[in-house]
Amino acid sequence: MNFSSLNTSLPAGGNQRDMFTTAVTKNVIVTALCICINYINGTLVHTFRKHQIFTSNPRYILFIHLVLNDMMQLILSTLLHIISYALYTINVSFCIVLLIITILATLNTPLNLAGMAVECYIAVCIPLRHAHICTVKKTYILIGLIWVVSSFSILPDLFILLATEQPQFFLSRQFCARDFVFRSTYSLQKRDASHIVCLTFVWLILFYTYFRILFAAKGATLGIKKARNTILLHGLQLLLCMLTYVRPMFEQGLLYILPSQHLAVRFACYVIVQILPRFLSPIVYGLRDQMFRKYVKRYLLCRVSIRNHPETTSNTRRTLKLQ
Repeated sequence: MNFSSLNTSLPAGGNQRDMFTTAVTKNVIVTALCICINYINGTLVHTFRKHQIFTSNPRYILFIHLVLNDMMQLILSTLLHIISYALYTINVSFCIVLLIITILATLNTPLNLAGMAVECYIAVCIPLRHAHICTVKKTYILIGLIWVVSSFSILPDLFILLATEQPQFFLSRQFCARDFVFRSTYSLQKRDASHIVCLTFVWLILFYTYFRILFAAKGATLGIKKARNTILLHGLQLLLCMLTYVRPMFEQGLLYILPSQHLAVRFACYVIVQILPRFLSPIVYGLRDQMFRKYVKRYLLCRVSIRNHPETTSNTRRTLKLQ
């Protein structure tokens, strides 16, 4: 995760700074998007917790884990964005904590998508063994392994930092970005290598599961068609996640075309890379999945229905009269 796009006044961007009104507008936009997306995601999490039909289904458990990761990543990236404008620099030790959690949540996303693709493949191609292979206990073990694998990617950077930096560095103030804190050459090389290995592994799983489901779709039943479309949506989610890794090239390309729009390009890249991918997860299951959509609608409309129900209104009037 590279947060160098969070602030338009980085050294790489020269001495350009946003006007106060522009800076406030940008932060209001980012905060509003964060609140809206996390409100939808929070509704999905609440719906999941309230109904056993979801808590006992490995597919929905993996989905909610993905949603929680998105919420965590979106909140922290928005916080870092606001800090980059309001404070610019913060204590390095506090920054390290924020960065590690954010990086973990970001690395979890492609691995979680791979797990969901495998579960979908088992449900379609090995349906008789699905209940035995995909149990709730094994699903939570898989989620634990996802966090362990993600930790292996960032913890070496932390150990290198502790070994190479002086103690006063951790008490100093720095701009809170990965390249400004984990600035060892080895850390930068290891980061790029781990990203390539992780994404290659996930893409291989997505391609394998998609084509196995495709070849199994001789009858072209509705369930198999839906499974194929779900894998394709996972691929789209992964492509959006990959924007994080190609952001520098994408940003430089836009700056080459629009050299005078440096600040606008950096802000647009931040919204596209950090916020847009977080918006897709609720659509894939929250709106597209019929069962989840039914329960989410019931929860969202519950208060409105109760408030406007004739019996509720009449009972309220009677209570008021008695009082």
